[in-house]
Amino acid sequence: MKASHRKIRYGMIGGGQGAFIGAVHRIAALIDGQVELVCGAFSSDPQRSKDSGHDLYLPPERCYGTFQEMIEKESALPEGERMDFVAIVTPNHVHFPAAKAALEGGFHVLSDKPATFDLAESKELAAIVKKTGKLYGLTHTYTGYPLVKQMRDMIRDGVLGKLRKIVVEYPQGWMATKLEDTGSKQASWRSDPKKSGIAGCMGDIGTHAENLAEYVSGLKIAELAADLTAFVEGRALDDDGNVLLRFEGGAKGVLHASQISVGEENNLSLRVWGEKAGLEWHQNEPNTLLVKWLDQPMQVYRTGNGYLGANAAAATRTPPSHPEGYLEAFANIYKNFANHIRAVIDGTEPGEVALDYPTIEDGIRGMAFIEAVVASSKANAAWTKLDA
Repeated sequence: MKASHRKIRYGMIGGGQGAFIGAVHRIAALIDGQVELVCGAFSSDPQRSKDSGHDLYLPPERCYGTFQEMIEKESALPEGERMDFVAIVTPNHVHFPAAKAALEGGFHVLSDKPATFDLAESKELAAIVKKTGKLYGLTHTYTGYPLVKQMRDMIRDGVLGKLRKIVVEYPQGWMATKLEDTGSKQASWRSDPKKSGIAGCMGDIGTHAENLAEYVSGLKIAELAADLTAFVEGRALDDDGNVLLRFEGGAKGVLHASQISVGEENNLSLRVWGEKAGLEWHQNEPNTLLVKWLDQPMQVYRTGNGYLGANAAAATRTPPSHPEGYLEAFANIYKNFANHIRAVIDGTEPGEVALDYPTIEDGIRGMAFIEAVVASSKANAAWTKLDA
């Protein structure tokens, strides 16, 4: 049966009982009715993994004790039954071994970010992706918003002229106290260098800000100067950071990410200025885009209206003024990735929209960003090039 006549099947690694992001992935995958969860290894604890699969109404024989077992047994199933891809929703230190096993086992991979534990792993993973010929996607969620795609297309079409300045901010306040000492699972692994890597806040949400700035602007960060701080006493990794950016082509930028900004939720925002116009978008009001002109009044663009471009329209599901938010943006990544898999299975060429999701190249850039900000901060905010 052609993939165009069935749902794309996936298995999940991580995301079991007590996890946060796994449930978000599952909801996002369901929104368009094109993807179905058929199996999983939901925890490093085999019994919790099987219990989690039971909670999700999966057949017991498709609830595996380890991801290695899942990949081995799914590979042995008939082509019409086995999963098509793996969703990885574990702490960072598991991303590489899980992705490597899945790719080499013959499965496509859609992973939570950052791609791997460190830059060396991400480069090795890129080689594995190339060797296996399998697809690899990364859930940098915020690129899925319709008006983020509108910003990208307006910049790509030259509406702003030559870009001059990019300011991206991602403040949160949820780790303003030493939450990791209270039994919080989400805070514990994010503040543990053995699980999170060399960065805390910058690895968790700073990479989202970096990816959003590069995706929208079409420019790559060439070098940066960073000042990272662990404000909470006894915390092993950064919980706040300020970064100056120099982009290829001469544009300059500022990136601020924080998890100790008391009272902030997920206040991601992006502002881009060119020679002729500027754009401003805030996740707190994701269906509004401000367009600011040199010689005319400011315009307000809204999601779902006919004056938006084709890519924004393709990422929209409801009429104007019906809010579309985080889950829908997440779903756009799943939808595009699934449609690319369909094209591969059917032997057809994927369309432009199906190719619009973050890839291993974005993953490498995210890891290079993490290593550069940490190195720069240790060198008293010295200008540091990205090794990507």
